Amino acid sequence: MEFEDDAFVLAARAHGETGAIADLLTASHGRYAAHIAGGASRKMRPVLQAGARVNLRYRARVSDQLGSATLEAIGEGPAALFDDPLALAGLAAAAAVANGALPEREPHPGAFLAFEALCAALAGTELWPAVFVRFEAGLLQDLGFGLDLSKCAATGTVDDLIYVSPRTGRAVSREAGAPYAERLLTLPQFMLSAQSRLEVGDVGAGLELTGHFLESFVFAPLNRPLPPARMWLVNRLTDAGRL
Repeated sequence: MEFEDDAFVLAARAHGETGAIADLLTASHGRYAAHIAGGASRKMRPVLQAGARVNLRYRARVSDQLGSATLEAIGEGPAALFDDPLALAGLAAAAAVANGALPEREPHPGAFLAFEALCAALAGTELWPAVFVRFEAGLLQDLGFGLDLSKCAATGTVDDLIYVSPRTGRAVSREAGAPYAERLLTLPQFMLSAQSRLEVGDVGAGLELTGHFLESFVFAPLNRPLPPARMWLVNRLTDAGRL
């Protein structure tokens, strides 16, 4: 089995004295693990950083065994963010969430495109925390747990949607949700429209929203918590007054 694909490195760990095992999110083949010969070398360390973009050449004798791969770096990767520790934390959190949530060897091109869009935002705009929320919402969608924010679950109205049911992931209007407001999740308006202005507290509400459904629908069934890198990101955004 052989293929070549565009990919992002999600994680890497040492294997033997000189090698490494890398987890990669590919454009067309989904999440793949591969042995990287010489992965422990100084030359390969930057290539194996979480979030690095690479050209992947993968080979395995049979389809169900761990194969080997060669990687060629594309662009600067995480090095472009070295002057922005908070953005680096965002990249690490996104890689950890994708690595923990996506099943291995199952194509998820939507997840790849969402990760690609987030990487561009991390390097190009201070509004990237909102894009991070959209990345997680897109990941949920790609995994079959998409939020239904099109209309109120109780009345069918498309106006004044400000809550989400923590049980169903469906939007709820202000009027219908008022009696149950303490039990509902807040729906930030930027998740409804790219044209909506980002208000104070919106990113925090968005992270609480996507975090709830990632934890309930994706990680809990796997008997795993949300990745520590994701929790560290929330803490750092809080400390920086970005939520």
